[in-house]
Formats: sequence, C-alpha cells, structure tokens
Amino acid sequence: MKDKAELLVERAAELALTKKASDVIALDLRKLSSSCDFFLICHGQSDVQVRAIADAIRDGIRDDGEHVWHTEGYEARQWILLDYIDVVVHVFEAERRDYYQLERLWGDAPQREFRDEATE
Repeated sequence: MKDKAELLVERAAELALTKKASDVIALDLRKLSSSCDFFLICHGQSDVQVRAIADAIRDGIRDDGEHVWHTEGYEARQWILLDYIDVVVHVFEAERRDYYQLERLWGDAPQREFRDEATE
C-alpha cells in the first residue's frame, strides 16, 4: 500500500505531464535524507512552460486538498520549487537542470521515471 508521499509524488508527476514536462523523475530519498521523502524533478523548454508546469502541479494538488508549504523561483521561472514537506518538486528550465544536475547529486537515490503513455 502506498503512503501519502508516494501518492503525492505520483500525482505531481501526472500533473507535470499534462503540460508536456520532460524527463519527469522521482528520487526516493527516504533512506538518504530526513529532510523529505521524495524529489520530483522535471523540466520545460522555456520559462513560460516552466511556469505552466509548476502552476498545473500547484493547482491540481490544491484541488486535491493539499496545499504547498513553500514556493521559490516564480519570479525568474528558471527553477521553480514547490515544497510539500514530504515531497519537493523541482521544475527547471532545461539549461538550469543540466547545470545543477540534482539526479547526479542524489545519485544513490532510487529513481522512478514517469512518461506520458498517451504520447508513446
């Protein structure tokens, strides 16, 4: 049975894909960090798409009854962070994601990739 954090990261991934987010990956940090259970990492091709992805996640999860605890990056729209305490969502502009390489930084974390099955 999935816990609340697992369900939340799956829902956030689903919402990101509705705005054509690229390379949607969840990192399971439960055995590596006490700060949160999961990172969800994805990117868009432009600052407009980055904002659209972040808005879709924030609004969809809010409609499900959960509220974001903290946000960062909405002004610059190159890296928007949505903090749900147990799940932290990182929506990057493609070049910023390449630069920061969070997947490499947390390379020991189990990864799960999400894809839009409708487009495959």
